[in-house]
Amino acid sequence: MAEIRRYPLVWHVRSATTDHLVHVRRGRTVHSGPGQAFWFRPLSAALSEVPIDDRELGLLFHARTADFQDVSVQATVAYRMADPDLAARRLDFGLDPKKGTWRGRPLEQIAQMLTEAAQQHALDLLTGFTLHQALTAGLAAVRERMATGLSSDERLSATGVEVVDVRVIALRPEADVERALQTPAREQVQQEADKATYERRALAVERERAISENELQSQIELAAREEQLVSRRGANERRRATEAAAAGRIETEAKAEQTRLLADARAESTRLVGAADAETEAARMAIYADMDQAVLLALAAREAAKNLPQVGSLTITPDAVTSALTALSR
Repeated sequence: MAEIRRYPLVWHVRSATTDHLVHVRRGRTVHSGPGQAFWFRPLSAALSEVPIDDRELGLLFHARTADFQDVSVQATVAYRMADPDLAARRLDFGLDPKKGTWRGRPLEQIAQMLTEAAQQHALDLLTGFTLHQALTAGLAAVRERMATGLSSDERLSATGVEVVDVRVIALRPEADVERALQTPAREQVQQEADKATYERRALAVERERAISENELQSQIELAAREEQLVSRRGANERRRATEAAAAGRIETEAKAEQTRLLADARAESTRLVGAADAETEAARMAIYADMDQAVLLALAAREAAKNLPQVGSLTITPDAVTSALTALSR
């Protein structure tokens, strides 16, 4: 708002660059424009301050569709005072010199005009739409209809108001109807989610089956290799046993042959010794055959004496001498 300073005879006013200040004295405009600063007499001056910056107005209203469904429209209208001098003449933007504030409520009047005009255009459009059409294509249609209608509104143009932009933020039905409309979509989304879950589970099961098959194939391969290993080990053991048996047999045969050879050698040696003894005995017998009987007795007595046990004392009786002489004489 404008800044007013009071002095004894005259007052001073200063406005911002976003405020259009109009000074009228005796029905004639003395000062007019943004960012004004001047002296004035409070008794003869009429001051009006019109904001020229862009302002936004939030709208929230209800409408009824062709199928008798209630919808709420949330929109935002951006506007500005395109002709501040005209606005100052049509609306009460007059300042109270003592307080520096508006005497009336001009912005509320503008907001009411914009709300009623925007609401009227939206209602006219939504009346011909069903609820489904309003929810699917209503945002763009309502925004275009409100922008066109507000831009061509004669009352706004006559007041110096220019609509800069119109945005429709939301167009929603009643809560119960909205939940009912969301149910099929939610069910569809849930079905898609369930389908994705089932597909993911099926894929997981398929991967687990493939992994199990790979593990089973690996076990079969390991079992086959283990069987080959057992067979190879058995063959090696049999070969080792066969080689050991053959080696033992050869060793036994060698020992038997050695024993046989030793036995043959011993037999041959015994035979040769026996033959030599026999020849010696035969030669001795041949010598004894030509000897005298007395010599043979003497030799026999000598041999007998060699084999007799040691005698410590000998007693000879006459009978023994007689018997010996008798035998000797024979």
